[in-house]
Amino acid sequence: MNELTPLAAPVRARKPDWIRVKAPTSAGFAATRELMRAKSLTTVCEEAACPNIGECWSKKHATVMILGDTCTRACAFCNVKTGMPRKVDAMEPQNVADAAAQMGLNHIVVTSVDRDDLPDGGASQFVKVIQALRRTTPNTTIEILTPDFRNKAQAAIESIVEARPDVYNHNLETVPRLYPTIRPGARYYASLRLLESVKRHDPSIFTKSGIMLGLGEERLEVHQVMDDMRSADIDFLTMGQYLQPTPRHAKVAEFVTPKAFDAYAAIARAKGFLLVASSPLTRSSYHAGDDFERLRAAREAKLATAR
Repeated sequence: MNELTPLAAPVRARKPDWIRVKAPTSAGFAATRELMRAKSLTTVCEEAACPNIGECWSKKHATVMILGDTCTRACAFCNVKTGMPRKVDAMEPQNVADAAAQMGLNHIVVTSVDRDDLPDGGASQFVKVIQALRRTTPNTTIEILTPDFRNKAQAAIESIVEARPDVYNHNLETVPRLYPTIRPGARYYASLRLLESVKRHDPSIFTKSGIMLGLGEERLEVHQVMDDMRSADIDFLTMGQYLQPTPRHAKVAEFVTPKAFDAYAAIARAKGFLLVASSPLTRSSYHAGDDFERLRAAREAKLATAR
């Protein structure tokens, strides 16, 4: 080999048949994309290269990502770009609410990039979005998926919980052993305490968290994460297959089979979660509206049994 020899391109693991999806082509997909552009909104569906974007957008379901499209962290699994974010858009909360009204959403999921550059980590923007949604489309249930608000979590949680979202989601993402390489800017137990604090402040708010499988975690480590989540009184667990967005991201260590996902789900249900979503294509906000109805029904059934 000499200096003129081309370097081999990085090789990504070939996806098994159960993880492949068709490219989006529907009219509903195009309409959702056009609306997001018209309202100057960013979606995690696009930024994180979600494999379910075709299905969700064709049904006019989208997860809005507030506080811009640039993250202050660089997690090894995430396709969102890293850098210095732009100034917070004062019109964003109302634009989100207007889009929800125009789409006729019964349920909306709102997430964000990490904004470690902001004094409150971006918590006040979540509050403003929730308030705008309550004013503009009061029948829409609201699910938020927040960052960990590093070093600002307590004040951030108090302000957001006071705005009363219906579901508070924050993903643990992986097992503690893999945090230094997969989620280096975060701390596993800080994320657990965040979710525990939400429940302590307002037990009526559903709490939700998710992990990715296929990063090299061991089965018993996943079981321990489930136990940790139940100790924090988390209601809803999601588990999905990690997919490598680009060759520069963490490699897929294993494609976990649908049968294995089903086995994990059975164990999680036995541990007491109100709801479990576990499959290769499961993502935090995949089928979120339908899952919210199931979550609410599961709580009502549990309370009826306790009477």
